[in-house]
Amino acid sequence: MQENSENKSTEKEKIASPLESISSFLMELFDFREDTDHTATIDAIKADIPFKGATAWILIFAVFVASIGLNADSTAVVIGAMLISPLMGPILGLGMSFALNDIDTFKKSLSNLGIMIGLSLFASFMFFYFFPLSEDTSELLGRVSPDIRDVLIAFFGGLALMVARTKKGTIASVIFGVAIATALMPPLCTAGYGLAKGNFPYFFGALYLFTINTIFIALAAFIVLKMLNFPMHKYANTAKRKRYATIATIVGVAVMIPAIFTFLTVFKESQIKLQVNSFVKNEIKAIDNFQLIENSYDANEKTLKLSFFNEVTEGERNLLKNQLNKQEYSKIKDFAIKIKGSDTKTFDLISSAYKENREELQQSKNIIDGLQKEITDLKETISTLNNRIEQDALNKNQNVVAFSSIAKDAKIRYSDIEAIGFASVLSSKDFIKIDTIPVATIKWNMRLPDSIISPKERELRSWLQSEMKLDTLFIKRE
Repeated sequence: MQENSENKSTEKEKIASPLESISSFLMELFDFREDTDHTATIDAIKADIPFKGATAWILIFAVFVASIGLNADSTAVVIGAMLISPLMGPILGLGMSFALNDIDTFKKSLSNLGIMIGLSLFASFMFFYFFPLSEDTSELLGRVSPDIRDVLIAFFGGLALMVARTKKGTIASVIFGVAIATALMPPLCTAGYGLAKGNFPYFFGALYLFTINTIFIALAAFIVLKMLNFPMHKYANTAKRKRYATIATIVGVAVMIPAIFTFLTVFKESQIKLQVNSFVKNEIKAIDNFQLIENSYDANEKTLKLSFFNEVTEGERNLLKNQLNKQEYSKIKDFAIKIKGSDTKTFDLISSAYKENREELQQSKNIIDGLQKEITDLKETISTLNNRIEQDALNKNQNVVAFSSIAKDAKIRYSDIEAIGFASVLSSKDFIKIDTIPVATIKWNMRLPDSIISPKERELRSWLQSEMKLDTLFIKRE
């Protein structure tokens, strides 16, 4: 029994040893607490919060550089403005003040950030208001409709920035990279452009993007500092400390609620946009019958507007509405599709075609009337010739019955006959003796199967032999 216990203990140790090694390796790989300098991090963040003197001028110059880059549609110039912008300081200060319960830092960060935003909007407004070459560019349009990717960029960029800030020694490349990725300056300049041009959807859309970046960068700073157990700010008065802690908690919760709401809202909007694009690509553009000009949607009113170059039939409208009920379009299945076909263009095309072909139709009618007269004359000629042929046949051979009578009777008896002919054919089996063989040529309706034609053909042969008083008669199909 003792040996069994020892064996089980040894097996457990063997299993635990690799797990402990892996755990130890992962802890050593990802743990950066020992490489953190609390005091230097706090001092560095506080040093970037004040906004006066050189910082104010740097902000103004960054606004003008970003505005010029947006106007010129130059990505390189916009990136340069992101690198020199001092907006990141107060935002990190907000996140730190919540994490450390530092109400004084919170006040300074909030006031400085508000001044920076106001000055940035004013400077960009002045630039776009007086600059004569202002127009929509791809760089501007990219900042007016945030989606879920902007939220994720701001959050993970903020995490990277705070980890770099807390490390002993500044990692400049990380700070510069986050400044470029989160793009705080371009949305503010785009908002100024919207104000200057009176385009409030642009203004609110760009300001919304800036708000997203601000909230989630501050949230990332809060999370990193809490994870690293940064020391809370100390107050001499216990009552004051508790009061500030309560205020910080309330403000923190008040900020977190909009952050969560913003994330969910943007995520939902992104899903709707993705499914609308997928619907247009798979159900409309993939079908040749649809010639789509443009499409748009309103998530609030739950409508999808589609404009087509061609006229859309009622059946095609119902098809598109049914396609919207597919599982992959679950977020937009309740949307009402409003379709606009180019009815005016179609009517113009029809009217033009009618006017152009009206004379041709009249000419065609005259031609048809002339052809009908010629057909009538030909029928009379054929009838005269038939009578002459039959008369000649009667004169030559009394055994020959008028072919026209037989043809009429045959058609009455066998309605499936489409044509009938009769001739005497010269034939020779030994190439010496020549015989005359009567042959009737019959053309039957092509839809009749052979199983029906064969018995009818035998009956027709007997009847023709009787009518024409012939001993032998061959039937030939056309």
